[in-house]
Amino acid sequence: MKGSLLLAVFAFLALGGCKKKDDPVATVNPKVSITVENTAGSQDFALNTWYQNQNNDSFQVTEYKYYISNIRLLKENGDAVAEPESYHLIDQSKTESLSFSLGEMPAGEYTKLRLMIGVDEYRNSNGAQTGALDPLNGMFWDWNTGYIMAKLEGFSPQSNLGSNKIFYHIGGFQGKWSVIREVTVDLPSKLVLASGSNKNIHLKADILEWFKAPNLLKIADLPGSMTPGEPLSKIADNYADMFTVDHID
Repeated sequence: MKGSLLLAVFAFLALGGCKKKDDPVATVNPKVSITVENTAGSQDFALNTWYQNQNNDSFQVTEYKYYISNIRLLKENGDAVAEPESYHLIDQSKTESLSFSLGEMPAGEYTKLRLMIGVDEYRNSNGAQTGALDPLNGMFWDWNTGYIMAKLEGFSPQSNLGSNKIFYHIGGFQGKWSVIREVTVDLPSKLVLASGSNKNIHLKADILEWFKAPNLLKIADLPGSMTPGEPLSKIADNYADMFTVDHID
């Protein structure tokens, strides 16, 4: 009887030892997206609407496009995580272009957003390409001068061009007057990415910065330009600080 009891105890312990372990919880990589909100100062920006800049120049815009590329999220220690194949054409006439996904990003805490306004020299040097870089988007000049990094067209009573037109096609990727600008924008709070999280960064871009410091742009003095050189480089310096991160949700 005693032997039978011991055998029963051993059998119970053996069965307990063979109990299946719980399956590990699957890790789901966090995802990040960006929504761009073009503004004119404190107002929402819209095409074919009149605005006034700090020079008291009135203008309305009929076409507004610019490239955002080479997007990276930065941690407090400076470590960066980059979006692969990072080229996005922001086109005010196409609502769908104002929001895009960066895809999956490593979990962690991030404090800054870094991006390039325009298209990097490598892609400029390789001619017309596809997707956001397709020449059908109307943002490619030729193999020598490359891409138009940003484009603003419209009208202003201060312009002395026919029909009071204004146009600024910002391009040129080599040498002293390159218009490629890389900017780093502080996040208003830490972007905390955990397993399964899905975060959206709301990025505001103020079109009035095209006309402001460090280089005052009066429409009467320069109603239009599309030739790489100093004037376009100065405008690129102006709009380099047009971005702020409004909030993250």
